[in-house]
Amino acid sequence: MDLKKVAILGRPNVGKSSLFNRLARVRDAITSDIEGTTRDIKKRVVTISDNRDFEVIDTGGIDDSTEMFSTVKKLSLKTAKEADIIIYMVDGKTIPQDEDKELFYRLQKLNKPIVLIVNKIDNDRDRDSKFWDFYDFGADITLPISVSHNRYMNALYSWLEEHIPARKQKETLILEEDNEPSFEDIVKKIDDIDIVDKDIKVAIIGRVNTGKSSLLNALLKEERAVVSSVAGTTIDPINESIEYKDYNITFIDTAGIRRRGKIEGIEKYALYRTEEMLKKADIALLIIDATVGVFELDERIANLIEKYRLGSLIVINKWDIRGDITYEKAVEDIRDKLKFLHYAPLITVSAKTGQRVNKILDEIISIYERYKQRIPTSKLNEVIKFAVGKHHPPSYNGAVVKIKFATQYEIKPPKIALIMNRPDGLHFSYKRYLANTLRSKFDFRGVPLDISARRRGERVEDD
Repeated sequence: MDLKKVAILGRPNVGKSSLFNRLARVRDAITSDIEGTTRDIKKRVVTISDNRDFEVIDTGGIDDSTEMFSTVKKLSLKTAKEADIIIYMVDGKTIPQDEDKELFYRLQKLNKPIVLIVNKIDNDRDRDSKFWDFYDFGADITLPISVSHNRYMNALYSWLEEHIPARKQKETLILEEDNEPSFEDIVKKIDDIDIVDKDIKVAIIGRVNTGKSSLLNALLKEERAVVSSVAGTTIDPINESIEYKDYNITFIDTAGIRRRGKIEGIEKYALYRTEEMLKKADIALLIIDATVGVFELDERIANLIEKYRLGSLIVINKWDIRGDITYEKAVEDIRDKLKFLHYAPLITVSAKTGQRVNKILDEIISIYERYKQRIPTSKLNEVIKFAVGKHHPPSYNGAVVKIKFATQYEIKPPKIALIMNRPDGLHFSYKRYLANTLRSKFDFRGVPLDISARRRGERVEDD
């Protein structure tokens, strides 16, 4: 069953993101007293009453004061048209605004369940003195709430329950004693299970104004993220999923990163949120602006990919306006300055024209398959034996260093343990040599390799 979509709309700074967080029970959307903090669309699946599921959508504040806010307004109204249920929020600390009435009447014409929520009614005195003014809207239902104080929320939950169907209960299968499966049958069923991992989380990361949001829109083939020439337009990371070749790919368009000294106001929260999202990602698309090349900040951002051990694809955007820069020169510049991402493939695209954008999806799938691959222990040890035979590990304080065997103990990324007599004696340069040898024998393009030295009997787990 498709989930009902509940869109939260309203002008800037009325508490939409706070309500989104309250319904989602997480601090997901950035909240601030600064108007226009939310500029893109955020979504999350929510459960109320233990058995009613819906998708809540947080939209940007509706305003026409600037070109960027005009784009936000267009996206918000488009979301309202696609939603099943609408929550329209106003600020109860102010008198009713004509702009709110006009927007509310416009949304009423969509003929969908709609509730007028008067926020910031923090106490009974506010409810008795300010709330009733908003009955002028003529809404079928008008409710007072205080999101920040978590007051009067039950009435909103009750209204949502009227429009969101309860989840169907799963049937319980009761086996008769004579039909109870044998242990051998259970084992066979487990052996027959084909473990499929088709969910890919992709973070789009880069400096401000490199075209990340434009690329997201091009990949989704719709205007989903706000695109503006104003640096720092994207603040909240945006999650959006598409189905492609039987894979579910979730894109996270993270906030553009500035030099630390340039981070101001709510952008410091955006940087923190970006890193939190990277912890959950599988693959990072590092966006480089073809018109300017690689800056020192690009190197620092690329370090985040290495820090969180993500699969990676370097996307050189704005290739249509690159000037006289050749592909060879662009690659040379990137490989020289981003040496630690030597394993990441590159692709040149134009988010604006759509040039080669679809190829990014194929690259993502290929990288992900390599990111979660597991090398059989026998083949892995054949390659390690070959590498050791070609170049023995250097001695450690005059003592011989021996690699007894190797095993891959984890995927995403592939993690390999070398069981040794002297784990402390494995020089980093020899570890790099082994990694290069493994890359020459197995396809790890776009994938980091974790190689660690262990003593026999030592637990194999994350450091």
